[in-house]
Amino acid sequence: MSVRVFAGNSNPELARSICDYLGLQLGSARVGRFSDGEIRVEIDESVRGADVYLIQSTCAPVNENLMELLIMVDALKRASAGSVSAVIPYFGYARQDRKSAPRAPISARLVTDLLTTAGVNRLITMELHAGQIQGFFDGPVDHLYTAPVMMKYLKSLNLVRPVIVSPDAGGVERARAYAKKLNASLAIVDKRRAGPNVAEVMNLVGDVEDCDVIVVDDMIDTGGTLVQAAEALKKFGARRVFSCATHPVLSGPAIARISESCLEEVIVSDTVPLSSAGRACPKIRVLSVANILGEAIRRIHDFDSVSSLFDE
Repeated sequence: MSVRVFAGNSNPELARSICDYLGLQLGSARVGRFSDGEIRVEIDESVRGADVYLIQSTCAPVNENLMELLIMVDALKRASAGSVSAVIPYFGYARQDRKSAPRAPISARLVTDLLTTAGVNRLITMELHAGQIQGFFDGPVDHLYTAPVMMKYLKSLNLVRPVIVSPDAGGVERARAYAKKLNASLAIVDKRRAGPNVAEVMNLVGDVEDCDVIVVDDMIDTGGTLVQAAEALKKFGARRVFSCATHPVLSGPAIARISESCLEEVIVSDTVPLSSAGRACPKIRVLSVANILGEAIRRIHDFDSVSSLFDE
């Protein structure tokens, strides 16, 4: 069975890099707009019986990119594709994974239901904000990690007495995994959130004095939590403060906050394309995850193990 790779408009550079790794040509499709803003999709080559991998991060503009994905899936299914796997490097709405207040939606579940209804057979994604989202999708889910790429770069920094810091209690498992691989200590920032996208750092569990510190998270949105954590770590005696996050959402004042902060470097992946301001920020270092995604696609198609990608 043949393999075809297509992409929407959210992250074309990443899609081309994945195709380069696989030695494939990116599938020909036109994804545009009618004059009233409706999304118009045309698949310009035969996909009958093919295993199709559709690459689309549901980053900003989130709803536009999500609708592009759904409409492209529908077009591919109606063109008799053998299977359609949605490759969503950044899964939007993942923060709405539970009812955090009365009468609140569980939007992550709604998105997976939409993917199922559209005809997605398999979901491939990276560093979900909440691992239980894998259970929302009614089909196989391959949950990938950026750790192999991040660890290689972090080891090249020649860190002095490294300490991995989780910016909140929810990220401790991720931070512990990094600390184990780097043979580093672990610390936790205790914060109290006053409202959406607003956080106040309260305390530190652990010791960072005279240490190089890496704050590890799954995403950076407005940057408020990260910058406050970095300032608190400096007050507690940290030597240098780095940040390592998979998804550079970087909305609102995030880039300005990072530029003006005490952070030495912010290490992110290319699951979300940076704006021109983000690309111009000297503190932001982008590492590509195209090879990880490409290798996962190859292994899935060849019925090989994907989890062994992340074995030590």
